[in-house]
Amino acid sequence: MAIQMIINKEWGLGKNENPNQGSFAIEELTDLVEEAVLKEFEAISSRGGVLGAMETGYQRGQIQEQSLTYEHRKHDGSYPIVGVNTFRNPHGEAAPQKLELIRSTEEEKKSQLKRLREFQRKHAKDFPAMLERLRQAVIRDENVFAVLMEAVRVCSLGQITHALFEVGGQYRRSM
Repeated sequence: MAIQMIINKEWGLGKNENPNQGSFAIEELTDLVEEAVLKEFEAISSRGGVLGAMETGYQRGQIQEQSLTYEHRKHDGSYPIVGVNTFRNPHGEAAPQKLELIRSTEEEKKSQLKRLREFQRKHAKDFPAMLERLRQAVIRDENVFAVLMEAVRVCSLGQITHALFEVGGQYRRSM
């Protein structure tokens, strides 16, 4: 019984007598998807194609906007998700209302920084060549992942990140 309730709630085709035999519901859903895709293609074309839309940040903006809408609808319950905001276990644990962030203690921070300095000191003669190799791999459009896998053995995350910023620049979100 619960499975049928879930299927009806999520899928909605339980409201149709026979959804799988060329019914109006399937045709209507197909038409709606085709119409939405065509509308999106037209919006991209009106901005100068894919490259023009990328330059103006259209796709990123759409993704951010849709994500925000989805999260709002999920949290206010207007977009039902089984087990998240509908059909929850009445005897289960309640979702925490406030999440407490766990912060590192001063001792943990100092310990981590000490380990980082030791790592950098241990690999002091190896990391400059490896970082240059990483930069060159990016510039030559080689397999950067393979070089990264070697670089993490002698370079810290900060060193790798800085080297990549030098070559490719740093992403700045346009608002």
